[in-house]
Amino acid sequence: MAAGSSETQFLSVKKMAIARAHNDILTPDLAFLAGGGDCADLIAKKDWSATKLGPIEDWPAHLKTALSILLRSRVPIVMLWGEGGIMLYNDAYSGFAGGRHPGLLGSDVREGWTEVAEFNDNVMKVGLSGGNLHYRDQKLTLHRNGAPEQIWMDLDYSPVLDANGEPAGVICFLAETTERVATEQRTAFLTALSDDLRALSTPAEIMNLTAERLGQLMGASRVFYAEIANGLMTVKRDYVCGVGSIVGEHSLEAFGPDLLAAYKYGTPVVVRDVGLDRRLNPEARAGLISRQVGAFIDVILFEEAQWVGLLAVQSATSRTWTEAEQTLVQEVGERVKAAIERARAERDRLWDLSQDMLARADYSGMMSAVSPAWTQVLGWTESELLTRGYASFMHPDDMAPTLAQIARMAETRSPTRFENRIATRAGNWKHIEWTVAPETDGINFVAVGRDLSDAKVREAELEIAREALRQSQKMEAMGSLTGGVAHDFNNLLTPIIGSLDLLVRKGVGTEREQRLIGGALQSADRAKTLVQRLLAFARRQPLQAVAVDVAQLASGMVELIGSTIGPSIDVQVDLGQDLPPAKADPNQLEMALLNLAVNARDAMPDGGKLTIVAKLEAVEAGDRGLAGGVYIRLGVSDTGSGMDPETLKRATEPFFSTKGVGKGTGLGLSMAHGLAAQLGGGLTIESTRGNGTTVELWLPVSSDAIQLARTTVGLPVHSKHRGIALLVDDDAIVRMSTADMLTDLGYVVVEVGSSEEALQKIQDGVEPALLVTDHLMPGITGTQLCRNLKRLRPELPVLIVSGFADEEGIDSDIPRLSKPFRNSELTESILALSPVRAAI
Repeated sequence: MAAGSSETQFLSVKKMAIARAHNDILTPDLAFLAGGGDCADLIAKKDWSATKLGPIEDWPAHLKTALSILLRSRVPIVMLWGEGGIMLYNDAYSGFAGGRHPGLLGSDVREGWTEVAEFNDNVMKVGLSGGNLHYRDQKLTLHRNGAPEQIWMDLDYSPVLDANGEPAGVICFLAETTERVATEQRTAFLTALSDDLRALSTPAEIMNLTAERLGQLMGASRVFYAEIANGLMTVKRDYVCGVGSIVGEHSLEAFGPDLLAAYKYGTPVVVRDVGLDRRLNPEARAGLISRQVGAFIDVILFEEAQWVGLLAVQSATSRTWTEAEQTLVQEVGERVKAAIERARAERDRLWDLSQDMLARADYSGMMSAVSPAWTQVLGWTESELLTRGYASFMHPDDMAPTLAQIARMAETRSPTRFENRIATRAGNWKHIEWTVAPETDGINFVAVGRDLSDAKVREAELEIAREALRQSQKMEAMGSLTGGVAHDFNNLLTPIIGSLDLLVRKGVGTEREQRLIGGALQSADRAKTLVQRLLAFARRQPLQAVAVDVAQLASGMVELIGSTIGPSIDVQVDLGQDLPPAKADPNQLEMALLNLAVNARDAMPDGGKLTIVAKLEAVEAGDRGLAGGVYIRLGVSDTGSGMDPETLKRATEPFFSTKGVGKGTGLGLSMAHGLAAQLGGGLTIESTRGNGTTVELWLPVSSDAIQLARTTVGLPVHSKHRGIALLVDDDAIVRMSTADMLTDLGYVVVEVGSSEEALQKIQDGVEPALLVTDHLMPGITGTQLCRNLKRLRPELPVLIVSGFADEEGIDSDIPRLSKPFRNSELTESILALSPVRAAI
């Protein structure tokens, strides 16, 4: 502030003091008010003797000093002095106070700002206790100009100390931020509204969201979107707060020509007081008041020949709409207009591009609009569809129930759904699923039709899949049953085959008795083979999967296959060169190949050609039901009678056979299928009646090297004493048969019926040279027994003999022999144990 200016103000104050002296109200010193502006003049003129501050001449020096500083500041500052908070402020604050100035000057703050009394009570309490308060963008509602007004401020409160350093008052520095906050809020509101409107797809959704958001922000009593046509305003939904809804149709004729002209030509309509606005005739004014409308803003959204859309914001009482509020409604209207135009364009695009058939029709039987999908699905042109009654396109059997559904919808005014058959232009029928809903006019309805052709195909495929699942579950149940039965059969066959084999080797009995024993042994071997086939079907046979040269295996079997199927069938081979090894059990694969050849022979009773093919194939995941990878395809094709679809469907079922009673077990294909699946591959069959059959085994390629066949060297019987063989089996008959075989091999056999007994024998001092044990037994299993003894005697040879198909629980590094077995098979298994081999 310039010095000259200060001197002028000082002289003014001095003159005022002289004048007051002439009136006998002279104060001793008013110099501290110099340069304080209008508020300083008001302070100088005011009679303070009637206030809690007392005469100005008696004011303490610290009060005068603080007041002198704040009066000269251009920042709005107010000082609240004493416990009542007597208000002393500068010119900048007087501008903030608005119409409340100068009445606030010298008043207690609680009485001066009654609407925020509690807020100021807290300020005084904290400040006079020596505390500070800081508020940023504090929202308060003040009556600065006779009406409530929301404002935002930055407020900083600090105590003012007296001569003794004690708080005597509170000083406040403030800055009004209303304009900035309002701008930020309006921008944030419009941005959020625009973002949320983009996610909506119908005009109804757009207006619902807009009305609610705008009504809440502006504190409006009612916000709605309306369509105007033919003198009627149609409100389909509205946001209301404290007033009733006006959803429905309303006549606008009574509003008068001026207001209707404003609507028709797109002029924004702002009414601050319905009771005083001259554009409203008495009838219009009465109608608005009856609907609890005291003031409103209407923004025109659309202008078309037949209708006009508007956004209306209403207040139940008269209201002075600010420029900012009018601008906000206008900006919201522009965003809503863009959103609705986008939604309508999207609706039109969906109408054109929808694969569902969309239509508008009336209850008299005619359609007034159809989407392009009708022509795409049915072939009829738009003209044909709109000039014929829609019932004429329906299947005669579906016409009556369809028309009944439409009539019921017209009566109940509720959407419904049904299915019927509609004629195509090509003369066929298509199943269509309809969803129909009435329009509000009571004359028309809309319909959405979906072509069910693909769905019907999927239903058929689903039924096939369900049948396959039922078949799979049935096969799984049969597999579980087969696995359990096979276990029992193996235990039964073990002593039978073992005993008969011993009698044959011993040469017991006469020549006739030897023939009978040989026949019994042959039957037992056939039973053993049958059990192996059952296990193969169940995918539970114990496989010795190794790397196999499939081409070499197949070529080595050609002579055997030829002699088996007879000279009337020409056997040809097509074996790929340099095929990688396949993962397979060579013995089981030979059996499967022989079974396929026998099946081919039976399909060619008058002779023909049998072809064996081995090729390398790459398969994508899911193709032929296989995992993606590289496979060896081993196929057997014949030129026989082939199979019809029903036979082909059941070909791999166990015990299914077309050969007649006594001519086959029905396990050949199921065994091959189970073998391939157990190895991680699969089996496929291609056949048609009269054109032969091709069965292909898909075997995964092995990453291991091909193993050379091992030459079996038998243990010489009784060549020398080989030590103690500890034999563990809970079946006494099986144990007896196995003990005889071990005795013939030169072992002293110690028999026990459980793993617990075996461990006890070891503790009692028995030192076996060999452990032969069953696997599944009550208590400790054979595998657990082997683990326990291996920890005690790592060099002890162990062999598990098991009649159960499932290998679960058996360590892969423990040698295993499947029941039933002959002496030679037991000999070979024992020979494979390295400590035994070293002892030979």
